[in-house]
Amino acid sequence: MQLAWLLLLPFAPAVFGQNTDVNNTLLWGAYRPNLYFGLRPRIPQSLMTGLMWFGTEDYQSISKTRHACDQGDNLDSYTWTEYDTREGGVQVIKDSANNVKITTEFLKVAGGDHGGSWGARIKGEPLDKTKKSRISTIFYFGLEGIGGLTMETLQDPSGIVGDFKLSGSTPQLDEFSIRVVDSADNKHVVQGAHADSFKDRIGKTHYVGLPVKPGDIWQANQYLLRSIIERARPMIQEYQDPTTGAPDPSFLLQLPDEAGIGSNLFGVQKSFDGPFQFDVYFDSASVKQELTAQTLDQGIPALVEAYGQRFRDVFPYPSDYPADKKDSLEAFSKAITSNLVGGVGYFYGTSIVNRKFSYEWDEEDDSAADADEGQHGAKLTDPKALLTATPSRSFFPRGFYWDEGFHLLHIGAWDNDFSLEILKDWIGLIDDDGWVAREQILGEEARSKVPAEFQTQVPNYANPPTLTMAVTAFINRVKAASAARGPSDAELGMDLGMGGAGAQIPMGAPVSEKVTKGVESRYVEDPELATSFLKGIYQPLKRHYDWFRRTQRGQIKQYSRKARSRTEGYRWRGRSELHVLTSGMDDYPRGPPHAGELHLDLISWVAFFSRTMRDIAAFVGEKDDEASFIKIEQDILNNIEDLHWNEKEKMYCDLDVDDEDESYPVCHKGYLSLFPFLLELLPPDSPHLGHILDLLYDPSHLWSPYGVRSLSASHPEFGKGENYWKGPIWIQMNYLALRALHETYAAKPGPYQAKAQQIYKELRKNVVDNVAKEYERTGYVWEQYDPITGEGKRSHPFTGWTSLTALILAEKY
Repeated sequence: MQLAWLLLLPFAPAVFGQNTDVNNTLLWGAYRPNLYFGLRPRIPQSLMTGLMWFGTEDYQSISKTRHACDQGDNLDSYTWTEYDTREGGVQVIKDSANNVKITTEFLKVAGGDHGGSWGARIKGEPLDKTKKSRISTIFYFGLEGIGGLTMETLQDPSGIVGDFKLSGSTPQLDEFSIRVVDSADNKHVVQGAHADSFKDRIGKTHYVGLPVKPGDIWQANQYLLRSIIERARPMIQEYQDPTTGAPDPSFLLQLPDEAGIGSNLFGVQKSFDGPFQFDVYFDSASVKQELTAQTLDQGIPALVEAYGQRFRDVFPYPSDYPADKKDSLEAFSKAITSNLVGGVGYFYGTSIVNRKFSYEWDEEDDSAADADEGQHGAKLTDPKALLTATPSRSFFPRGFYWDEGFHLLHIGAWDNDFSLEILKDWIGLIDDDGWVAREQILGEEARSKVPAEFQTQVPNYANPPTLTMAVTAFINRVKAASAARGPSDAELGMDLGMGGAGAQIPMGAPVSEKVTKGVESRYVEDPELATSFLKGIYQPLKRHYDWFRRTQRGQIKQYSRKARSRTEGYRWRGRSELHVLTSGMDDYPRGPPHAGELHLDLISWVAFFSRTMRDIAAFVGEKDDEASFIKIEQDILNNIEDLHWNEKEKMYCDLDVDDEDESYPVCHKGYLSLFPFLLELLPPDSPHLGHILDLLYDPSHLWSPYGVRSLSASHPEFGKGENYWKGPIWIQMNYLALRALHETYAAKPGPYQAKAQQIYKELRKNVVDNVAKEYERTGYVWEQYDPITGEGKRSHPFTGWTSLTALILAEKY
């Protein structure tokens, strides 16, 4: 999608004269999702930018400066209304406490040899036009690593004369310049007590340049606010006479207009009275032409129009939904898609890993617990980089393994090649043993958002293996494109799974190594690229699969359990008395911890993992592996029936071991008992399917007008304790239920097909209507929804897997 550039006539030669690749168009982005607005490139220890603002109605407002997304800020909303991975986007932030609506517009201009240029426009206006809106903004630029920034702005002791400008260079970005340009229409506070004493500084742009030690740029807000307060503190002492009053806060709360030698952090401050606008330009020297206001004037509207058209093409409004809801539901769907993509972050740093940790009930057979004695204790790893979507910009601004598979289903449907960039980074984290940490907490900035007790990762802890969902979704897109083009593609080895073609992409290299065309689905359209990519990730994935089965294996024969396979039983490692965090369903009821317990959800995930590995192996031509995965999958399916079906309760259950070393079922009606259905492991004619659908559709248990509950409303622990997975509605689990119904049980002949069709229709409407209603009511989508009232609960915005609502609406499963 390059329609936005058609209007940028002054820049057409610079833009269209280049063979831009994925790295060029995807180098820069809003890859600091933990900030309300922050831009950076996908380069470790490089240039980082951010926006801060505070009100100047009183002196207390500076203590509530907006910078990092925080639920405690109580913003009305902050929403990317459009966000395109290659073009840029538009975000609207509503801050009633400061009576301001801030719009951030971001536009990328591809070209040159170092990732292109970009422009950002920051606009503000009163939310309530009958009240004052007085805002001070700070836009900052920080540089870590090799390189430097030099201030070029003309200045005098009372502020900046003209626009603010920096020049800089780094090995990866080469030479560049940065400009902050005011709008001629901006107004400033010019009257008030002691205005004459500050007339030389009123209305000026103020700045500071500070030398900041490596690794501290992420704390730019603290350095900049300290500069303001240290300047203001001695001055305010001069105005203690109550008869004359204190100066207007905007007169005193200013950066000091100083730049120290070797400064690598620069803040640029502007204070406004009423509506305002200023532009920030990053010009790569290799692009040759500077950006201007015309770039943004023409480019942003073109981006918005092109985005809307493409969105309607990719996620068309369904014909079975009312026409009078089209505008609102389309805007909602666009927003949650944009927020998911706009919430992708680039992280770089160390992790904390403990290679010798386990609970006592994990010790018995954990091979990972036999790590070298010198590895004991939590230690920092070497730094690593990761491009990843984030569940929640305010509460979970980091990478989560089992969330990411769901994220990539959505991102892949919108922008296939961008999803592969993310997937490649995750696969690249798989270590030599096959382990990848379930939480990616990379660096001090990421750790600052995580309680200390959750920061350490343990190499025998797993998580639901959802990444393979993204791989098989990619394979399905390739197959669909092949079928659409016709049988000639079979000659290229693309008939189904064919293992041909092309050198592997090194895991350390950008996905874009072989890319030549500027479209978002070149890996779908190019059979050689698709096969090459899949061959490149196959061995790490297989290593991860082997690690998963090896480390999570449970005990069968030790407790006289009868099953056709003597090996295919599984147990989550890393549980505590009350939680199984590794399962993803943290406080869902389980039996007492025991080395002999077996978990239904885990064996179902391993069956799912085996099935997806079978599909990948078939596609890349690994026939022996394919046969092995088929056998393992069948053995697991047999054991799900032999070990986990409880005929008395008519449901699937966990197993535990009592004080007499006897195995017994642990049956809690809820998401766990649905897993063989959720992951489509049951055939449509399974005699158990009717009981599962009855449970799901029963209002006294799991069914609600807002979605399927996580735990039966009749369960004694429903809504009790932490109440995280003890009743609340989770959208990703409802997505799995809807996908199973749509793709298998409502689609294929069987004794329960008609019932599955009825449930699908009602459940889809319940989920979409409630999530959209709560978004309209609150300005956010939420981590979970109340099982009784449907109200959004806990973290917000939660445009991670809750954004799957857009796929549900468009029936993109």
